[in-house]
Amino acid sequence: MSLFRAIATVGGLTMASRIAGFVRDLLIARYLGAGPVADAFFVSLRLPNFFRSLFAEGAFTAGFLPLFSHIQAKEGRAAAQLFAERALAILLLVTFGFTLIAQIAMPAVIILLAPGFVDDPQRFDLSVTLTIITFPYLLFVSLASLYGAVLNCLGRFFAMAATPILLNLVMIAGMLLLTPHVSNAGYALAWSVLAGGILQFLWLAWDAWRSGIDLRLRRPRLNDKLRRLFRLILPAALGAGATQVNLVVGLILASLLPAGAVSYLFYADRINQLTVGVVGVAIATALLPTLSAQLAREDHAGALATQNRALEFALLLALPSCLALLMVPFPIISILFQRGEFDAETARQTSVALFAYAVGLPGYVLARTCTPGFHARQDTRTPVKLALVSIAANIGLSLALMPGLGHVGLALATALAASLNTLLLLHTLRRRGHWRADARLKSRAWRILVAALAMAAVLALLDRVILPPLYAGPFALRVTALVLLVGGGGIAYLLAALLLGATRPAEWKSMLRRPRAAKTAPAMDPMAGG
Repeated sequence: MSLFRAIATVGGLTMASRIAGFVRDLLIARYLGAGPVADAFFVSLRLPNFFRSLFAEGAFTAGFLPLFSHIQAKEGRAAAQLFAERALAILLLVTFGFTLIAQIAMPAVIILLAPGFVDDPQRFDLSVTLTIITFPYLLFVSLASLYGAVLNCLGRFFAMAATPILLNLVMIAGMLLLTPHVSNAGYALAWSVLAGGILQFLWLAWDAWRSGIDLRLRRPRLNDKLRRLFRLILPAALGAGATQVNLVVGLILASLLPAGAVSYLFYADRINQLTVGVVGVAIATALLPTLSAQLAREDHAGALATQNRALEFALLLALPSCLALLMVPFPIISILFQRGEFDAETARQTSVALFAYAVGLPGYVLARTCTPGFHARQDTRTPVKLALVSIAANIGLSLALMPGLGHVGLALATALAASLNTLLLLHTLRRRGHWRADARLKSRAWRILVAALAMAAVLALLDRVILPPLYAGPFALRVTALVLLVGGGGIAYLLAALLLGATRPAEWKSMLRRPRAAKTAPAMDPMAGG
């Protein structure tokens, strides 16, 4: 159960970051709403975040972390630190060069990724300017990801887990303090993103130094270990960024729709990604080192059991989250965001996008749960091939659904493509003999589904019969309604899950119990700050 304790730890830290992120999003909704400035800022934020997910965090971690751990185990800490220093030099060179080229070619980049902005000079010019400000964030967060991976390998997780919170706090401070001094809130947010990236890097470098890891900047030089690292990173870049690629496809097409479509999708995706970020990321970060260690010991039975328990845990949280968003998307969006420039029509358009995104929520989470099954076997190519299939499906579905459904069609296409990716991952693992559903997973899966359906019935009752008077009241009553929705649905699901045997109290107690062998605990969770 130490795997689940690691998941609980990472999930709890990620939830704290998400709470800070929601406060940030509430302020963004108030200051920007949905319009040309909001669209321009979201494009400027999406670009560095996309490349960060594609190259810096997901792919880099998939390649660097197991290699660093292997070198440390076989050759000692000094050799592992030397490997990290050489990787740092290459990473700095590549990201600095890429950032410089992107800065010079930024107008062309915006034309490529937001072609619908070309006919709107205000949105286009502002998008170029804001992205020039935010794009260097990629450089600093890439360096931070290396320090974070080293710290996690050494069993130090707090600093890396805190970095998203730092960024959110800096963006909140920027909106409150800088907005009165610039022409619009978009500039305040853009400068805050850059400042947050610098702070994240300095924070992790300081914690590494405090831990005895003083990485020297060496002359960039390729060797066999770094070549191996790049052979793992390059295919993993597409695999780790499959969902991000799907979202960027939506961004390109959304820019062709009327103003506001990009913003509707952004706000809806923020809610949808809450479960993905907390549950999916937590499972992936705990699962990869656990599977890697078991496979290194040739404990294939243990690896199979671990994969099944991870899938079970993913279903336990993803299915009720999915049904909750399908049942009550409008109250969630309206109560959280509807104020200031974010009016009732914006809330309605965003809620239907959220409904469409929620269709694929289990797919997002389960894909993150399946991918470590390949990476732990040092196979970063297969997830890429399957991701390319899902990306092609997303493009085709988007083009087919957008004319009739507008931005909702784009969200639905993304959801369906994510679900397809998960099915392909599971099928491939099973075909290769790396996974099969055990008796416990089969028994628990249908119990989880029934419990989630019972929760959905309770949510429907609350939303349509009991809570409507509160929806029409002042802000305090509307917040109370949301608390009753979340609390009532959560209690209903927990009771149904316990009665049906979808989960047991003893398992949760064991989940949070500290492992007896303290030295082995960090190895179960080398990416807890992800």
